[in-house]
Amino acid sequence: MAATVKEVEYYYALVADRPGEARKLLEFLSEKMVNLMAISAFPVGEGQSQIDLFPSDPEMLKEAAADANIPLVGPKKAFLLQGTDRIGALYDFHLKLSNAGVNIYACNGVVDGTGRFGYLIWVDPADYDQASEALKASDWRTIQMSRRT
Repeated sequence: MAATVKEVEYYYALVADRPGEARKLLEFLSEKMVNLMAISAFPVGEGQSQIDLFPSDPEMLKEAAADANIPLVGPKKAFLLQGTDRIGALYDFHLKLSNAGVNIYACNGVVDGTGRFGYLIWVDPADYDQASEALKASDWRTIQMSRRT
């Protein structure tokens, strides 16, 4: 299969927007054996940054955060897409969502250097179920492109 679509749960924490804050959080989570599938961080103003944490085991993240008195917001939902990198791989997902009338309000993507990609997509919570159906639907274009890779 060329790509997989996973519905994922994430939590976010607000930290001071200064050097070392994300490192401290990641060090603590590492010590607590919390495995992250993905992370995204960005400034939110007033000297703060938001760090979105996508744990493979949400309960472990929540326990670790509680131990350190780190307030988490969530659970929230997003999509984690992983697959074989090729020209147009992300376009296909955007096309499916656009055709379903779903707006993407944030996304992050990366290739790993071995021919694979990872892609996070956030949609409005009210559109989540519709987006899930659209992303998981097979159509001739996806099937055809999957066979070419």
